[in-house]
Amino acid sequence: MVEMEVLTVQLDASVNSPVVVLRELTPPARLLPILIGHPEATAISWALDQTPIPRPMTHDLLQDVIEDLGAHLRRIVVTHLHQGTFYAELTLSTDSGERVVSSRPSDAIALALRVGCPILVDEGVLEIAGVLPEEVAEAPVEVEGDVVEQFREFIDSINPDDFNPAG
Repeated sequence: MVEMEVLTVQLDASVNSPVVVLRELTPPARLLPILIGHPEATAISWALDQTPIPRPMTHDLLQDVIEDLGAHLRRIVVTHLHQGTFYAELTLSTDSGERVVSSRPSDAIALALRVGCPILVDEGVLEIAGVLPEEVAEAPVEVEGDVVEQFREFIDSINPDDFNPAG
């Protein structure tokens, strides 16, 4: 297992989807880009920026549930990659021992940032999907804007009547 940190969350213009980029903590500092959904990108960005939020998000709720049950999130692990999809697990410490729960990597990362636990990636995943920083600098990359800002603009532009089919 390789310990990682969240480097950034950006919008990949080529697929019009947010991507979270993990970076290996020790040399060679490989990068692992993972495509994620817009809500998860917002949750990760807000946790990174320590943005105060007026009401708890789903990941805050999950953190509270875990703690109220007397468990502790010990680590998250991006375990494997299958047909272009990344898989992850949460490792919880409970009174009855460790429990492992399957998770999407984006949810696991958002939760890990909230509780401050290690973010790990299986070496095999990094061998397949990891890239060296030099390779990224050499490749033409089209990244536009900040996902959080785009999400805020979307929220500001919606009208509650948009969600009322009878209206």
